[in-house]
Amino acid sequence: MVKNKSVATASVFVLWFAFANAQQPASRAVLTTQDYIDIQQLIARYAVAIDECTNNGYDYAALYTDDGWFSASRDGRAGTKWQGRERLAAAARGNMKTCDEVPWKGIKHMYVNHVITPTAEGATGRIDLIAIGLDGDPHKVEHQGHYEDVYVKTAKGWLFQSRVHVLAPGQAEVSSGRKPDAQR
Repeated sequence: MVKNKSVATASVFVLWFAFANAQQPASRAVLTTQDYIDIQQLIARYAVAIDECTNNGYDYAALYTDDGWFSASRDGRAGTKWQGRERLAAAARGNMKTCDEVPWKGIKHMYVNHVITPTAEGATGRIDLIAIGLDGDPHKVEHQGHYEDVYVKTAKGWLFQSRVHVLAPGQAEVSSGRKPDAQR
């Protein structure tokens, strides 16, 4: 009798497990621990590339797929898209000729509350932006909205397919850092 009860319990568990797994969306990929780490490193490289404007903005552009794009928005819908290597490098420079002229020079970007969600194509993410050093004041800190990201795994590793900066209410389109004369 105990033997039959154990078999019945095991059978019910197997059926429940099969049913539960059948209810999971098949459209989601499984991300490994390394995938999560690599996506977080992509975000860290983004912060350095935008803060330091390395390689005249081309290090920033290299964080995107060949057809990847960036946009800023007040409502979460993509506006003007900065797409392609040249346009993305220009975006990293604040659409200036050189990195020395970047309007946000001196600001440090911190990304917090990163949520990564697996998808069939790779992953999506949402992350808040905190800027430090606005208007040349190293103590001035501001929440500057969040990013809505689409990540894809490529032969070069994880890259942005798209990134939309959803500006915080009342936030300036472009934040100012140190004035160029204050840099010296």
